[in-house]
Amino acid sequence: MDPESLLFSIFSPAGREDPYHALAELRRIEPVHHSKTLDTYCLTRFTDCQSVLTDPRFLAPDLDWCERELPDWREHPAADFFYSSMLRSNGSVHGRLRRLVAGAFSARRVTALRARVEEITTGLLDRFADATAAGGVADFPELVGYPLPVAVIGELIGVPPADQARFHRLGQDASRLLEPVRTAEDWHGADRAVLALREYLTVLLRERRLRPADDLTSALLAASDAEDLPLTEAELTDTLLLTFVAGFETTTAMLGLTVFALLSHPEQLELVRAQPQLAGAAVEESLRWDTPVQMTERVAAEPVEVGGTRIPQGANVTTVLAAANRDPRRHPDPDSFTVRRPDTRVLSFSAGPHYCLGAALARIEGVALVGQLLSRFPRLALARPPVRRASISLRSLKELALLTNG
Repeated sequence: MDPESLLFSIFSPAGREDPYHALAELRRIEPVHHSKTLDTYCLTRFTDCQSVLTDPRFLAPDLDWCERELPDWREHPAADFFYSSMLRSNGSVHGRLRRLVAGAFSARRVTALRARVEEITTGLLDRFADATAAGGVADFPELVGYPLPVAVIGELIGVPPADQARFHRLGQDASRLLEPVRTAEDWHGADRAVLALREYLTVLLRERRLRPADDLTSALLAASDAEDLPLTEAELTDTLLLTFVAGFETTTAMLGLTVFALLSHPEQLELVRAQPQLAGAAVEESLRWDTPVQMTERVAAEPVEVGGTRIPQGANVTTVLAAANRDPRRHPDPDSFTVRRPDTRVLSFSAGPHYCLGAALARIEGVALVGQLLSRFPRLALARPPVRRASISLRSLKELALLTNG
């Protein structure tokens, strides 16, 4: 197949099931592929992707990009939120937002959540056990995969449990912005969700100003107030909104993919069951082997050479993280799922200035889940093949039916 056909094959139903063989062939014949159809340079080598993500000459698509490429962005509250957020801003604007969030999202705060993550996981697995008692089949994403990160990020922000189910639904609609191509329906749902979440979080911020609590919202307010140039109310609201939207969809995907990877490799599952200290390595290998965020975009601020190809100023570049993590020059025998793989390094949480601030928390959730799931359910098994979510950029399981008496 020619490079363009290989690239587009990953968007088909068969490609969604297994994009890796096509990506490996694309990496072999044209590792820097200029797709004229998509108007982007697709990178499939680890070193090329890492260099672009860490090079300040490559920018995240931001509001300046919107002016050129999405002229009606002002009509969409979701675009206003997404492209001005920390995820898509650059330079001093991004640095200011990230510094304040990083301070509030401290290692101490995240580590302190570990015991609570274990507790939430136990409660959700209790429900899962009830649902699968006497040979019953339960959908893992519905009972555990979604509720766990929603509860954790909700508790981190300060959203009461009674409101978290509503947040889950709105977050799913808002997360359609993570797709590189959005339909009119996607925009409508995302706009509605962003308006509702902004309204809720604005009220939460006002409550925390009056009555601070031990949560990220109060910590962010305190950090902002200590600055010479505090965040505006809109910036505070959208920072919390981004923390929620980015914090639960990708983690949900990671949890489901990790469970499926282990169940698909029984010998590796039994290795982790026998040596629970390998739970972290299992999560890391799953992030490499089946990357939740398949790709992310950058824009060249000036002409730059990448992998021997000259990228012109203003060109869009797509770092295909799924391909990079399976680059044999970085990870030998890349298609093998090996928990004891040495020197694993992944780009699953990006790299450089936009490295995911929630990476440590996501890993804590993954380790808690793997450890408890394997110890509590020695006969855990697939009830039927999983159903993948119809998504281009997010590799996630819509349904993962499991038995605990398999």
